[in-house]
Amino acid sequence: MRKLFLAALFAAFAPVVSAQAQSVMGTWLTASGKAQVKIDPCTDPASGPICGFIVGLIEPKGPDGVVVAPDVANDFRNENPALRSRKVIGMPLIWGFKKTSDPNAYDGGQIYNGENGKTYSANISLQPDGTLRLRGYVGSPMFGETQIWTRVK
Repeated sequence: MRKLFLAALFAAFAPVVSAQAQSVMGTWLTASGKAQVKIDPCTDPASGPICGFIVGLIEPKGPDGVVVAPDVANDFRNENPALRSRKVIGMPLIWGFKKTSDPNAYDGGQIYNGENGKTYSANISLQPDGTLRLRGYVGSPMFGETQIWTRVK
């Protein structure tokens, strides 16, 4: 009887766990391995259904190339001089996406590349293997770069 109860309990919660695992929401390690990005629903609906912010940095470097503490790293490469002093932790990285017919794919968004200080058009989708595919581009997705991010556990 106890086994039956445990099996029923597991079956009741399995869809919830599965649904969470099969979502773009969560914390991701970027392809470079230098940053962790948390993707959540946007707090401002005008920013789209999903937004991503830097929540962790791995050995960030300052303008002189010397490793700095993550909590003092600044966005010194930003094309906008007014934003070069902002902290990288908490900085927005993805925004402005639109839902597609696939609940785990979004188009028409923006992605900021902190490694060169530029913002690109982007699309994002959860892959069958649980990785996150991001494609940043200028003009057309044909002229872009794809990155694969892995979920942080």
